[in-house]
Amino acid sequence: MAQAHQKQHDYHIIDPSIWPLMASIGAFVVTFGGVGYMRYLHGGTFHIFGLNLANPWLFFIGLAILVYTMVGWWADTIKEGREGHHTKVVSLHLRYGMIMFIASEVMFFVAWFWAFFDASLFPHEAIQASRVTATGGQWPPKGIEVLDPWHLPLYNTVILLLSGTCVTWAHHALLHNDRKGLINGLALTVALGALFSFVQGYEYVHAPFDFKNSIYGATFFMSTGFHGFHVLVGTIFLLVCLIRAINGGFTPTKHFGFEAAAWYWHFVDVVWLFLFFAIYIWGGWGAPLAH
Repeated sequence: MAQAHQKQHDYHIIDPSIWPLMASIGAFVVTFGGVGYMRYLHGGTFHIFGLNLANPWLFFIGLAILVYTMVGWWADTIKEGREGHHTKVVSLHLRYGMIMFIASEVMFFVAWFWAFFDASLFPHEAIQASRVTATGGQWPPKGIEVLDPWHLPLYNTVILLLSGTCVTWAHHALLHNDRKGLINGLALTVALGALFSFVQGYEYVHAPFDFKNSIYGATFFMSTGFHGFHVLVGTIFLLVCLIRAINGGFTPTKHFGFEAAAWYWHFVDVVWLFLFFAIYIWGGWGAPLAH
């Protein structure tokens, strides 16, 4: 009788979970809360069912729900792996899921590159359509001073390349059951990711152009800003892996969570190389440099 109830397949049927519903509620609240927050920042109103939702609180409540959902959902996934539910078939499907997620992220950045190239290759139409202060049919627009690509952008490029080397070192150490090398490599990667975010924040504060005053600034901040957000997410991802590594959560044969984080980090590295050459070097070629 006991054998009849044993699992005879490699698939994992998950237990009923509250997390999909929680994620939907959080996303719904963030959507309306974001609209209300933007209306609040501009001194407007946002009435739904007689309530004025033009305030920042609804957005942050929804964001808190999403963060709580992510922590709980991924904690359950880690628990499933520890209990042996991540068989070869399940692990293969997790890898396919991560690959498709990264592919969707590639298309996300393609959209921002497309916007930048459309504005830079057809500057007259883009500048006329944007109704901003900069004038002229050249790129960058007249009156725009650009950032020196061989200063902070090059510094950040070196930082990300070094971080990619460190996460590869950590992966190599894990495969050879070198726990000390795994922890050191991950710690250095997290530190370099945090340093990149700090340098980019400093660059944004001292940028000679604004987001709203030119099509150049809008496309620049949207593309590099979303990449910066992905660096922040990847740093948190790797920090969680570092904590798990310290607690002995990875083995040479069971470490998909770390692999997923490493794939994501290498994706972030590659996107930055394209941003560096396309936006900082090519996109600012011939324009006066800000000092």
